[in-house]
Amino acid sequence: MAAELTAHELIAKHRPTLDQALEAIRTRAYWSPHPEHPKAYGEAGSLDAAAGKAAFDALLGARLDLGQPGTDGWVAGETSPYGIELGVEYPHADIDTLLPAMRSGQRAWRDAGAEMRAVVCVEILKRISDRTHEFAHAVMHTSGQAFMMAFQAGGPHAQDRGLEAVAYAYVEQVRTPDTAEWTKPQGKRDPLALNKQFTPVPRGIAMVIGCNTFPTWNGYPGLFASLATGNAVLVKPHPRAVLPLALTVQVARQVLTEAGFDANLVALAAERPGEGIAKTLATRPEIRIIDYTGSTAFGDWLEANARQAQVYTEKAGVNTVIVDSTDNYKGMLSNLAFSLSLYSGQMCTTPQNLLVPRDGIRTDEGPKTFDEVVADLARAVDGLLGDDARANALLGAIVNPDVKARLEAAAGLGEVALASREIANPEFPDAVVRTPVIVKLDGAKPDDEAAYMSECFGPVSFAVAMDSAADAAELLRRTVREKGAMTVGAYTTDDEVEAAIQEVCLEEAAQLSLNLAGGVYVNQTAAFSDFHGSGGNPAANSALCDGAFVANRFRVVEVRREA
Repeated sequence: MAAELTAHELIAKHRPTLDQALEAIRTRAYWSPHPEHPKAYGEAGSLDAAAGKAAFDALLGARLDLGQPGTDGWVAGETSPYGIELGVEYPHADIDTLLPAMRSGQRAWRDAGAEMRAVVCVEILKRISDRTHEFAHAVMHTSGQAFMMAFQAGGPHAQDRGLEAVAYAYVEQVRTPDTAEWTKPQGKRDPLALNKQFTPVPRGIAMVIGCNTFPTWNGYPGLFASLATGNAVLVKPHPRAVLPLALTVQVARQVLTEAGFDANLVALAAERPGEGIAKTLATRPEIRIIDYTGSTAFGDWLEANARQAQVYTEKAGVNTVIVDSTDNYKGMLSNLAFSLSLYSGQMCTTPQNLLVPRDGIRTDEGPKTFDEVVADLARAVDGLLGDDARANALLGAIVNPDVKARLEAAAGLGEVALASREIANPEFPDAVVRTPVIVKLDGAKPDDEAAYMSECFGPVSFAVAMDSAADAAELLRRTVREKGAMTVGAYTTDDEVEAAIQEVCLEEAAQLSLNLAGGVYVNQTAAFSDFHGSGGNPAANSALCDGAFVANRFRVVEVRREA
């Protein structure tokens, strides 16, 4: 079949977007081609709110046939955290048939070159963007995110992260020229002369192991980094969050076909209940790259056992905020309350440990004791979530029973400063919605250490009394070094304290946010500008996104000829 999308058309259409992305990663300034506001959609082929909802509804109970080779059955079983049975059926693959089919298209994809691969990826992202309303419902009903968060984080922000990976991939591939003429003088003899050709070649088949909470935001960087560097990509979604990534695979296969490439360069590996195919796939010799977001235990297993693959992991950490002093007490409390509440704390970047001097802090409202700070923060959370409609819009739903169990058990770990309460969702009566719990602990008591030195994923935070800011900085150091951290926050008006905390973060490779009191929160990062994770502490062995995240997904092969 002749290509419907020619190289010339794709480059003319998408090279300007790629160039803007390249400029954005160079300057780190704000830029996004993907609108955040729902009302921005509905023109130029994109789905508006009603059409997106209708498209999602049409998927329920349907079979999503991707046309993949080796389909030996159909699997279903997703249930929305909001109580809806999705009932979507996905192809189950005979891996021994699918993997060879995926490899067959890699030569043409490799030979297409870095620019062509990049603009094909941009076209895939553009078509996903046009369906953002549909994808938002898919993300909402697999992750439990509230709709606006699913729309923004699962839509434009995820698409930005994918495009960011494409930009970095392009930069690394064109760092070496395609050809070079090499001449070495030999004195009185004729010079040595060679013509050299340099080709970026893919490692093989990449696998993306999706997560339940952020299937697109965490899935797109690895998917597009591998695809843009010439690799075929097998997408293995989390069993409870298949739909958003299955739709992504569907779009990618359509675009690849229209651009004249093999659709099997991107494929889906959905699994039967309890099948657990990730371990089997991870050690297959064909799998040469793995991207994983999830538990530390399985991330460690992948790093130790998938020896044939380059493994990129984002695991768990214990995120810390040091509260030493502030010149905007109300702003600090408001910012922290939002950070603790957003998506019921089910983010790898949500603060867990709040380290506060036991003698209290200095503020623009006068000195505040430890107990006052914690009580005021509890009131700020209560105030933020006091209206049930607003609370539902911020909290979303608890994603799985394990999070609910941890939340309920947390109350027994110390003195409860803020009790969690149940909130009804009138639109989705079966949704499990809970407000955060804040538990007071003492940093000087060994018995409390087991709680605050372990990740408690979900809406659970510990207010830990510390002897001093210096002690807090040392506990931060030990926490990051031993447990890892995706984010660190600090509030201080003291230059020496700030310098000490910054030095800890520099030495332990942890991303730091200082004195946030407005509309930017410690658990949010912006593509093209902020680094998500660092790759330098146990929480993650890579960062989203930098050159290291893409450069080892391909190698450069040289062919030399005498001139």
